[in-house]
Amino acid sequence: MEIPVYLFAGFLDSGKTSFLNDILADGFARETPTLLLCCEEGEEEYDPKVLDNVTVVTVDSQEELKCSLLKELERQYQPQQVLIEYNGMWPLPWLEQEVLPSNWILYQVMTTVDAATFDVYAKNMGQIMMEKLLSADMILFNRCTPELRDALRRRNLRMVNRRADIFLENTDGTSEPYLTGDECPFDLSQSVIDIPDDDFGIFYVDAMEHPERYAGKDVHLKLVMCHVPQYPDVAIPGRFAMVCCENDVTFLGLVAMGKGLDQFPNRAWVEVTARVGVGHHPAYGRDQGPILAVTAIAPCRKAQQEVISF
Repeated sequence: MEIPVYLFAGFLDSGKTSFLNDILADGFARETPTLLLCCEEGEEEYDPKVLDNVTVVTVDSQEELKCSLLKELERQYQPQQVLIEYNGMWPLPWLEQEVLPSNWILYQVMTTVDAATFDVYAKNMGQIMMEKLLSADMILFNRCTPELRDALRRRNLRMVNRRADIFLENTDGTSEPYLTGDECPFDLSQSVIDIPDDDFGIFYVDAMEHPERYAGKDVHLKLVMCHVPQYPDVAIPGRFAMVCCENDVTFLGLVAMGKGLDQFPNRAWVEVTARVGVGHHPAYGRDQGPILAVTAIAPCRKAQQEVISF
């Protein structure tokens, strides 16, 4: 039987235990036998009132945390899910690759960060800190003052991890999304903005919503060629995307013009460098959109993930 594992990462006193208490208080493990591995003990303690179906096991050292231990705990307690409050100094790849049993599936990684000490840890333990941020599906910066919120947003942390949901928890207990709608997911200071294959969807959505951001910028990306007979003056290369399920695949195309586009047939993979302009085109309906003025184009290997997903 596969067992989902929810991992709570972050340095000591970053708020992992408080976060766990809040989740358990909301009834997360009220109906399901749950094993909670505590790999780091701070000042905060688990609230006994929320441990209805939760068995807490303390792991005192990295040497103690072995696959054989976890299989024994599975046999003894038969949990249907596992929560791990992970030690902030222990490596994450080691846990997933060498410790978790094959039927323990790392389902979600949640990283908590004390906003007040983030800069100190980032400067002095940058590699360990970045590992926790890069692996996270959700990042919570807590104890935020207005000044700390502004400082975190200026760092554009979406560049570190574009897929994670990021939240800022204020000192009064309220929280808000990290994104305000004004952030750009790419570094626009680059001479050529390189769009990773897996990030085309992010680029497409942002460029369609904020085409003016990219006006005059050069971009480099892999696309699937598409020629539409009703628009013979341009090509509309793009990527296939699965929006919500396998039966909901659509093509996200960008209007492109320039020499050499007609040399590539439909569905050919091409590597494109283009300068982005903004304008109206019937392919975009009534809205303005990005217009790619192609400066270089060449055949290329298909992306490892041919169909992107959101």
